[in-house]
Parts: sequence; structure tokens; C-alpha cells
Amino acid sequence: MTLAHIDSDPTQGDLSRRGFLRASAAMSGGLLLSLSLPFVSRESKAASSDGFEPNAFIRIGGDGQIALTMPYVEMGQGTYTSIPMLIAEELEVDLNQVRLEHAPPNERLYMNPLLGVQATGNSNAMRGAWQPLRKAGATARTMLIAAAAKRWNVDPGSCRAENGEVHHQASGRSLGYGALADDAARLPVPETVTLKKPADFRLIGTPAKRLDTPAKINGSAVYGIDVRPPGVKIATLAQSPVFGGRVKRVDDAAAKAINGVRQIVQLDDAVAVIADHMGAANKGLAALKIEWDGGPHVNLSTSDIARELESVTTKAGIVAQSIGDADKAIAGAAAKVEAIYQVPLLAHATMEPMNCTVHFRKDECEIWIGSQAIARVRAMAAKAAGLPPEKVIVHNHLIGGGFGRRLEADGAVRAVEIAKQVDGPVKVVWTREEDIQHDAYRPYWFDRVSAGLDEQGRPVAWNHRFAGSSVIARWLPPGFKDGLDPDSTEGAIDLVYNLPNFHVEYARVEPPGITTGFWRSVGPSHNVFVTESFIDELAAAAKQDAVAYRRALLDRSPRAKAVLDLAAEKAGWGQALPKGRGRGVSLQFVFGSYMAQVAEVEVSNEGAVRVRRVVCAMDCGTVVNPDTVQAQIQSGIIFGATAALYGEITLKGGRVEQTNFDTYQMLRMNEAPAIEVHIARSTEPPGGMGETGTSAIVPAIANAVYAATGKRLRKMPIDPALLKQT
Repeated sequence: MTLAHIDSDPTQGDLSRRGFLRASAAMSGGLLLSLSLPFVSRESKAASSDGFEPNAFIRIGGDGQIALTMPYVEMGQGTYTSIPMLIAEELEVDLNQVRLEHAPPNERLYMNPLLGVQATGNSNAMRGAWQPLRKAGATARTMLIAAAAKRWNVDPGSCRAENGEVHHQASGRSLGYGALADDAARLPVPETVTLKKPADFRLIGTPAKRLDTPAKINGSAVYGIDVRPPGVKIATLAQSPVFGGRVKRVDDAAAKAINGVRQIVQLDDAVAVIADHMGAANKGLAALKIEWDGGPHVNLSTSDIARELESVTTKAGIVAQSIGDADKAIAGAAAKVEAIYQVPLLAHATMEPMNCTVHFRKDECEIWIGSQAIARVRAMAAKAAGLPPEKVIVHNHLIGGGFGRRLEADGAVRAVEIAKQVDGPVKVVWTREEDIQHDAYRPYWFDRVSAGLDEQGRPVAWNHRFAGSSVIARWLPPGFKDGLDPDSTEGAIDLVYNLPNFHVEYARVEPPGITTGFWRSVGPSHNVFVTESFIDELAAAAKQDAVAYRRALLDRSPRAKAVLDLAAEKAGWGQALPKGRGRGVSLQFVFGSYMAQVAEVEVSNEGAVRVRRVVCAMDCGTVVNPDTVQAQIQSGIIFGATAALYGEITLKGGRVEQTNFDTYQMLRMNEAPAIEVHIARSTEPPGGMGETGTSAIVPAIANAVYAATGKRLRKMPIDPALLKQT
């Protein structure tokens, strides 16, 4: 079976489901099932498939293989296994019968239902696919059974699907899906189908082996950086080290003299070396003598950004949520607690550095890349190329680490700008230094938090005001409404605790010349650190146990209470620890999942922090693949712990000071904590998994440091000098 991508023509009217199925059968010989993934707003959480264009396709060919054109991308999170499990479950086939292809750029067909654009992010691939993809599988199964029953002239109710075949129990007859695909494609599409009950699940909930593992082990898996079209040249580049700077002059004589260097391309704010291989390109880059014009931000420093944010938070912001009268309740409270928190700019530092291969021709541009937002790549690349989008061909590939960095299209735009001056295809690979110093950074945030406590130490009011960049305002302007966006406020306005007076304000402040971007958990990575650290401060002020204090505020959230109790029990909360060690807890509801973490840390006399153990309990609704859930939590904890211990991007003279892993340190293997994952049973729809572990671990570590030392950390990353024993 050959599966070809099918794009809609935006100049034509909408295809009916019946018409589309007929056309597909005529073209390819088989059943091609379109499924509608409706846009679902964050506010309504409602879903309806009527009146929306299909954006993902399932094809069953004459050989019985099921091909799924995936609207989501695989970047290590397990999407290319867990989502096919939904199809295989309802279609009654083995998982290895489902084959995958990357979806081409097409916002109308492959729109993410929870984002409204074609993108993989926000920990919502499974949340968005849960109902529609199961329905698609059940629809295909129903039609195949109907086709077999019609051929045998029997009641469809007397037939059943199993292992890629339809069986008629009474007569013992059976037919494979491949033999029935053409007939099924000519039947009317049922308006309603019955989904399997959880008790009947055969695949969902089992630890399925990942479909992409064999190719990654044997080397046949293709990432963006692996692509080598015939005649390709390799390029690397130097971009203005000062944000907003420009190239003043270039002496490229020494670079051109290096064996293998073919060309030097100069842009307004960057210079690229085109060579036969990466070694020559790097040598050429080192040999360039570039004089830069620093531009308007040449004196910008981290302290400048922090001062502006601090100043803004002294004034009222935009109200994100308000319940009761927090100011009045705090004024009349028995005690008041207040604190200031800060979190820094953070880079992504993905294992696969930024790269993009482009072949620019007179009237066409072809691109090879690994992207979380392939339609965005095509749109922005087309603009840079000066071509209509339909003249830009984009091939998407596996991603060696996304974390939100590859929701951006700047790498593709830069590659197109370079390729326009090169004859033939060119692969542009950023050095690690360029990758870290020209990232789209997690925003710097500054927070003021206060609370009022009654005589028993229970919070009667909560007031939170914070300032920082809005990624949504730049990346998806319609999502930024009335001065707010749901990404920046997630984790701040949806606390699990019962707080009778609750007020949250946000002020958007953009750092001069610096692009901020999505970073694994973005808003929650900041807000959960603040809220869970501060709730710990309230427990300490009330002289109460941190877990018991939280539990007393959870009378309206049984799922949150359950994961808190589970994590505390498994971590041995309350048991004695040696001197210099402490346990800290965090609790959150973000990305549709409940999670509690208990971190155990050790603090040396010199102030060095070692995270020894992390116990995580979560309720993420129905678990599709428990192995993937566990892996996501583990990786999220490592990612977040790295940020807590080391992560910080600082600026001096308008330049990022960090250059590589020596100055932007990663958590090393010998530093990794023992991680235990406990998953609560649930029949609720799936919640998000990719980012939850990252946001929960940072406050758990900070609270554990307080338990070990009595010193409260309100600014990340951890500064060992503050913890050093004198």
C-alpha cells in the first residue's frame, strides 16, 4: 500500500464526509477515513465535530495495514505510540499494524483542537485526540463490520471484529480488513458509533512498546539534522551577539582560504559560512573577522530587566481572577505573610541543536526540518522566500528535543535567508553557542505575594501580582485578550486550595529586544514555584506540618487530596532524616492533571544541594500507556531539577553570558535523583503529561531546602552561597 498525503484546496468548497470517502476509495483503492478534530476553547471545554474540516486521516489499504497521518509530532514524548493505541484499540487491531506518517503543513486539516493551530505543545496531544481518534477507529470498525455483513447477507450484530478481521460466529466465516476496505469505503458513514467501555480495553492502559524505538536503535530514524539531499552544502552562522545589533563590516579573507569553505553569506544581522562539511564551516566561522554595530540594547543587563519588572509590580495589573475581597480580608487578618519571588530567563538547550535544510529555487522552496509547528514554518518561510505558501514544500521529521523551542520558526527563516544566496541545497546547523545565545527564552518573572491568616493559621485571603513577558501575545495574538493570556496565568489562578478571598493580577512587560518563547510548562514552571513555595511559607508561619496544612485546604478537591496523601505515604513523610537533609512537597493542578511531589535533598556545609530522591503521585485521568507516563514524569523532573539547581540566562552589555554546557549546566547522570512514580487509577479523560513533572519539582526542591536548612529560597536557581554554613 502506498499512502500519499492529501491536502485540501482552500479555493474549493468543503467536502462532505460521504463525498470524501468515495473520492478516496476511487483514488487509492481502500478505506480512507477522515476525522474531525474540533477546536475546543479553553473556556468552554466543549467538543463538537460538526462543521469542521478534517485534519487527520486514517487509511486502511488492501493489505490490511492501517496508515495514520499524524497531526502531532514525535520529539521523544511517545506520541507516535500512545495515539496509535487509540486507533488500534477501537479498530481491534494490533498496534504493529498501524503505520505513521508526518502530517504535511495544513492548518485546515491538521489543526490541534485545543490550540486552534497546527502544533504539538501545551501537553495536549492526548487530551485533544482522546475522543476523536477513538471515534475514528470505532467508525472504521463499524463500517468494516457492515461491509462484511452485507457481503454475507447477515445481521451486522452477528459479526464481530478481532485482530484485523471480521468474524461471523454462526457460520465461522471471516474476512480481513484489507479484503473489506473497498466495500467499506462505499458505505454511508454512521452518525453515531459505540466506543468501547474501559473494562473492555485491550491496549489502552497497557505498557506498549514504543513504535519508534527500533528505528532509533538501528539508526534508520531520520531527524531534521540527518537530512542530506543530493549536493547539499553545510552552513553554520554567527548572529549579532547583542540583541538588535547589526553587521558593520566583515573581513572574510582568512575564512575563504580554508579548504572546503565555498561561500560567505552576509545578512543584516548575521554571517554564514557555506562549506563542504561541518568541520570546514566551523573553521571558517572561527576565521571570520566581524565588526558588529551593537544597536540600541548594547547596555542591557539582567538587572535592568528585573528593575523594570519590580517597578511594574508596585502598581495594579490586569485582574486575572478575583474572588471575594482579598485586600479587606488581609487587612482584618490575625497575621499577614508576604514575599517576593523571581525566576530567570531560561534556554532550552535541546540535544539536537537548531537546524534546517533548504533548497531555494527560482519559483519554489523545499525545506527539511523537525518542527512542532510545521504550518507556521511554511508560512514564515514563504514570507522570507518571497513565495506564496503553496510554493513552499516542507518535510517534517523526528525531533531530538523540542521543549517548546521548535514551536518557533526562526531557524527556518534564517536558513531560507541564507539559502536564497546559495546555489543548491544547504543545511544550516547552529553551533551550541548560537543555540544558547539566540534562543527564545522562558520569560523572566517577578512576583509579589501576600496572604492573611486567621488565629488558627488558616489562610483567609491570597493576593498575587506578577509581571513578565507574554509568549502568547507574540506567538498567537488572538489568544492574548484584555491584557491576559491563559498560558501566563496557568498555575496561578487555578489553585486546588479552598481560599475564600483570592486575587491575582498580571502585567505584561517585554524585555527589550529579547524574544521569549514556550519552555517546558512555561506559565506553570513559574507560577507553581511561587504558589507552592508560598503555601509552604504559610504552613511555616502557622507552625504546622506542610502536608497536613495543604490537606486541610483540600475539602473541595478529592483528587488533589488523594495524590497528596499517596506521595506523602510513599515518600515516608514525617520519618526522621539525617542532619543536613530535608523533604519538601508540592501540589498542583495544571495541564488537566493532578500531581504531588516530595523531594528529598541534602545540603552540604558549602551550600551545595543534592536532590537524592523524588516521589511523585499523579492522577492524569485515564492512562493510555503507563510506560510513557512514567518516562514523561522522569524526564520532566530531570528538566525541572536542572532549572532549579543551575538554570539561568543572564545578560551583560546586551549579550547572553552563557555559551555552552560549561556555563549553562545540565544535571549530570551522577547527580540524578532516584525517582518513584505512582499513578492513581482514574476513569476521567486523560490529562496532560509532557510538562507536569517540570513545574512540580522546583518548589518541592526549594521547600526541601528550607526543611533542611531553615533558609527560604525565593529566587531561582539555587545560590549555594546563601546556604553555606558560616
